[in-house]
Amino acid sequence: MPGEKQSAVQYYVGVDVGSASVRAALVDAFGTVVAHAEQPIQVWAPQPDHYEQSSADVWAACCSVTKEVVRGVDARQIRGLGFDATCSLVVVDKQFQPLAVNSEGQNHRNVIMWMDHRAVSQVERINATQHRVLNYVGGAMSVEMQPPKLLWIKENLPESWEKVGYFFDLPDFLSWKATGVTARSLCTVVCKWTYTSDRGWDDSFWKMIGLEDLVKDKYEKIGNHVLSPGEAVGKGLTPEAAKDLGLPEGIAVAASLIDAHAGGLGVIGADVKGHNLPCENQPITSRVAMICGTSSCHMGVSETPIFVPGVWGPYFSAMVPGLWLNEGGQSATGKLIDHVVRGHVAFPELEAKAAASARSIYTYLNSHLDLIRKSLPVGFLTVDLHVWPDFHGNRSPLTDLTLKGMVVGLTLSRGLDELALIYLATIQALALGTRHILEAMQAAGHDISTLFLCGGLSKNPLFVQMHADITGKPVVLSKEVESVLVGAAILGACASGDFASIQEAMAKMGKIGRVVQPNHEHKRFYDKKYEVFLKLVEHQREYRSIMNSL
Repeated sequence: MPGEKQSAVQYYVGVDVGSASVRAALVDAFGTVVAHAEQPIQVWAPQPDHYEQSSADVWAACCSVTKEVVRGVDARQIRGLGFDATCSLVVVDKQFQPLAVNSEGQNHRNVIMWMDHRAVSQVERINATQHRVLNYVGGAMSVEMQPPKLLWIKENLPESWEKVGYFFDLPDFLSWKATGVTARSLCTVVCKWTYTSDRGWDDSFWKMIGLEDLVKDKYEKIGNHVLSPGEAVGKGLTPEAAKDLGLPEGIAVAASLIDAHAGGLGVIGADVKGHNLPCENQPITSRVAMICGTSSCHMGVSETPIFVPGVWGPYFSAMVPGLWLNEGGQSATGKLIDHVVRGHVAFPELEAKAAASARSIYTYLNSHLDLIRKSLPVGFLTVDLHVWPDFHGNRSPLTDLTLKGMVVGLTLSRGLDELALIYLATIQALALGTRHILEAMQAAGHDISTLFLCGGLSKNPLFVQMHADITGKPVVLSKEVESVLVGAAILGACASGDFASIQEAMAKMGKIGRVVQPNHEHKRFYDKKYEVFLKLVEHQREYRSIMNSL
């Protein structure tokens, strides 16, 4: 914690709600995280592809971690508060009480998580309309966006639908809890709800998909007051929220961001002078921020709108004010690696050996790969082992949620060597998927030279090196590992008025830690791996076509 000599320092609180936990950080004006806390939150999975949470549980965790990071700090030094969260759907009644999003009638379970895929039928019908708003989501809406989930609730839970007062994206729910103001962030409504910054809501879309009742009340249920990310909400923190959070009443609260966008904000604008990077002296549009945790998002910005088939956007001012955002993504990355590793028959052996050596399972796997590679580069161990990583469907650039995962090259071996190899092949598959997304963005008009990584997977050196080698681009890691929290704090800093703009705050609070260069000697091997990668999905579609002809 800061000492007496730092008493004049100004601080900002960033709160990040992820899929499985809530984190908070106390961040100074130079982007240094001086205190950090984390608390798990509950997830219910009542049936396949259904994932639910409780907004009360989420808020309680927000309060707990915020109190922890500001303990012992002079309240007068805390200038602003920013929230980010997953793009999950919160449902409350007219008195803001939680409403069930499940057939069991469990009202406390009132959040449909971002990764919930229950609304497959609804999104197929929405995409069949070919409405013009779909041009801004890569040509096809994802099941992870909000309109199909709203339609699912209307069709499957009529009792809840009749009682609804408000639907919030989770980041907007948090700013409402803090301020009592129902304003929505431009980030959430543009990226997940089909709002556009120039035309607002499109009545014809909602009527066409059967949700005309949202239009009738001038969109009060889904938001008719929209603020730019970082803009101050209302009169700041309410007395009740101030007590809950352990913060001073009235401090500035910022319009929020989706978690991936906060990560982008925390890294993409960093000063790169002196690091010999191709993006030095180039506009920020030459960079892509990759936020990699449970899932991954690939955020690229442009001065003019670029329409990329299979990639969400372009969204105006959804992350960086004044710039258009395209957002690629992979629905399961960290979740997929965990699934593959923990589901392997040799996992108990791995767990025991990692514990005995006081290392994490992934640090142990990385060192085990070094042992078995002999004279080969580590990546070359998978010459006969290939993975297609869409175990939870493809978000970008194929926008096909029916795609399945594939593994080619299995043997009867069941030991730790084989577990290490399938782990490596899975990480490579995710990096090949990133290359697939970047190529789609570049073919449409983006000029990308450098990757900026943050999130939990950026702590894994194998994951980082494979992304550099397979994309052929240098990877920049931020000085602060918790870039998403820095991004949330940047919002609070802007809301406080201490910075003139988001861009100024990004440049001063985002710091580079280290640069990982690609090994160009390995290019031919990964070019061949990429050829195989593309063949895998081609073959999957061929065999499905054969079976569908029955």
